[in-house]
Amino acid sequence: MSSSNTIPNLGAVRPLKLDASGQDWVARILLLLTALFLIIFLLVPMSAMLLRAVQDNNGNFVGLLHFKEMLATPAIGTSIWNSVWVSAVTTIITVPLAFAFAYALTRSNMPFKSGFRLLALVPLLAPSLLSALSLIQWMGNQGIAKALLMGNSVYGPIGIILASVYNTFPHALMILITSLALADGRLYEAADSLKAGTIRKFFTVTLPGCKYGLISAATVVFIYVIADFGAPKVIGGNFNVLAVEVFKQVIGQQNFSRGAVIGLFLLLPSIISFLVDNNVRKKLKAQLSARSVAYVAKPNLKFDMLMLAYCTVIGLFFIAIIGMAIYTSLIALWPYNLSFTLKHYEFVLVEGDVAPAFFNSLKMSFMTAFFGTITVFITAYLLEKTKTWQGLKGSMHLLAMGSMAVPGIVLGLGYIMFFNSASNPLGFLYGSMAILVLANIVHYYTSSHLTAVTALKSIDDEFESVSASLKVPFYKTFFRVTVPVCLPAILDIGRYFFVVSMSTLSCIVFLYSPDTLLAAVAIMNLDEAGEIGPAAALACMSVYASFLVCVLYAAITKVWLAKTQRWRTR
Repeated sequence: MSSSNTIPNLGAVRPLKLDASGQDWVARILLLLTALFLIIFLLVPMSAMLLRAVQDNNGNFVGLLHFKEMLATPAIGTSIWNSVWVSAVTTIITVPLAFAFAYALTRSNMPFKSGFRLLALVPLLAPSLLSALSLIQWMGNQGIAKALLMGNSVYGPIGIILASVYNTFPHALMILITSLALADGRLYEAADSLKAGTIRKFFTVTLPGCKYGLISAATVVFIYVIADFGAPKVIGGNFNVLAVEVFKQVIGQQNFSRGAVIGLFLLLPSIISFLVDNNVRKKLKAQLSARSVAYVAKPNLKFDMLMLAYCTVIGLFFIAIIGMAIYTSLIALWPYNLSFTLKHYEFVLVEGDVAPAFFNSLKMSFMTAFFGTITVFITAYLLEKTKTWQGLKGSMHLLAMGSMAVPGIVLGLGYIMFFNSASNPLGFLYGSMAILVLANIVHYYTSSHLTAVTALKSIDDEFESVSASLKVPFYKTFFRVTVPVCLPAILDIGRYFFVVSMSTLSCIVFLYSPDTLLAAVAIMNLDEAGEIGPAAALACMSVYASFLVCVLYAAITKVWLAKTQRWRTR
């Protein structure tokens, strides 16, 4: 654009509205394709599972017969109760622990904050089975710390709760750190001027200010635990929960109709929790103010040392879990031969038949990161930055948010009902790498969608308006303005997709084939075969791979963003 061109009046420019007969017809096609994607790979499988729940195994309609039978079965009622109370107890334990940790990171001047925060996020890199394997080594029948259980067994609710606390802690922590970081410093200044004590400020300013964050963290933890399959499968023993019961019905007894009914039972509390969380998120937005002042913690040696001691205790718990897994992978045979060896890694990579599983997980994770990031960001752009087909976009946004309410094992069950059918033209996807990638994209869609939408909302709509007034195609604006500005968020979405795909088990446990066996499934199989050393080695390799990708990501993006984000420092 030459300097002689007249700059349009931005305030008078209307929001971008695509011309259906003009050059931006591509946007409408993309909008339809993304709508079809969400419908086919989220809504239709759930509908197929609902339909299967009212049919027998021959496809005959039986109404609510299966529901009546399942509710009349004592074991199912016990599984429902076990799932609910274990999830509730885990939530009651995890949220206060994570809140205190987040409080220490945001409201104190203790040393080593970055190190503690990084340590607390390590569980995100590990399969949920890793914590269960480590706890068995610590507190199992031959564990070195089993005396801590005072005669109780780790195989059952105690083990599930401890493993779930480890697995869900970082999820709650990230939410609570954000909530505490949004505090308005003016409120604390006013409280100080009124001579309010520390305890009074905590209960009258801090807790009310982050109550929505606490509720959101609680719902996220509850949904995660009630839908988790890995930890209960490894350390649950005879303690039945719904996620494991689904697996038994489908894989053990080939009873898909009953599996669908249990899946619906599992879906109900997740939907309720999601609706609560969604309502909380709407209210949370109203807490933000343009006049807010960032809270700055004041030095207090006694308080800072107390917070350091607390974070050290929590940090030792995380080190104990990941450290035991690494230790187990490096010794010959627990607890009889504790000599160090690499034979378990040799077995995994060379001698055994599980090496393809590890590389399949790598392949799937990279493909999920690549295609998932493109799909999520383009869809979010079409929803946020184009002004056409508002009714359709409202439904698409609801679908994008709704994927969070569908537990992974329920999503996988829905895929069986829909894709594993000879009459389905998409049936060729079942058992392929493609279905695994698609399942992961859909399962983790909501978090990535929220990241993309948040980044896009930070860009003024006038960029698109000016482009439209100058008759610049929307896709040129997208590649020349939107992508460079949102590059940090795009890279974060890609990293997130990779890490969660490397560790996932629930949503793919029904979908793999012998050619697409994944690391998480191989870990479960090795544990069932009593091969704890190789199982720990393979779990650790998944952590190493995710950690290496995160390190490479940090190194590459530091250079890349330094070039593309210079405008931020001008």
